[in-house]
Amino acid sequence: MKYIMTLFWSVILTNVLGYVVSSVQGTENNFTLVTVIGVIIAVLIFVIDAVLPKNEAIADHH
Repeated sequence: MKYIMTLFWSVILTNVLGYVVSSVQGTENNFTLVTVIGVIIAVLIFVIDAVLPKNEAIADHH
């Protein structure tokens, strides 16, 4: 489920960013290109999550 939500939000947020940037620049929004970039960002997030070590020990804060 976390993979689906990560993919969903990365595509949504990159499309919003692409729309805003294209509006500021006065150019046409390329939905396909921005969606592909969103998928690539999601894959990079998955790779970073897999590579980074997990901290199994939870420290007590007493």
